[in-house]
Amino acid sequence: MKIDKELLDDLTGRAKASPRLRMNCDLRNGAEDSSQRMLNAIEPGTVLPIHRHRESSETVVMLRGKGRWNYFDDNGNLTESFLLSADGDLRGLSVPQGQWHNAESLETGTVILECKNGKYDPKGTEEFRNKS
Repeated sequence: MKIDKELLDDLTGRAKASPRLRMNCDLRNGAEDSSQRMLNAIEPGTVLPIHRHRESSETVVMLRGKGRWNYFDDNGNLTESFLLSADGDLRGLSVPQGQWHNAESLETGTVILECKNGKYDPKGTEEFRNKS
């Protein structure tokens, strides 16, 4: 698979048409692949709730556009915020295992590469923070 402008434009178009304003493209070799690799098109206004990955760190790389990654403590207080931009100084992060975080798209056409350890588990190894 080539990750080119055509693929990113198609993914962005599908994200814009989705009620969730986001769409992913699975980059794994198949269901038995023991990694999690995907492209994720995220449009402004999409809701990415505060969550953490209990069994893996997460690497995110901005391929196109701009977004903000926020880190939170166990009480839901914002502790750090990072501006990622495909043409800026900070283009990616390695989010530590267990770190509460969320993200927001700041520009239409934003696409990130996400990678996590371990095989995808539909029961989920993510934990979402309940809204108070």
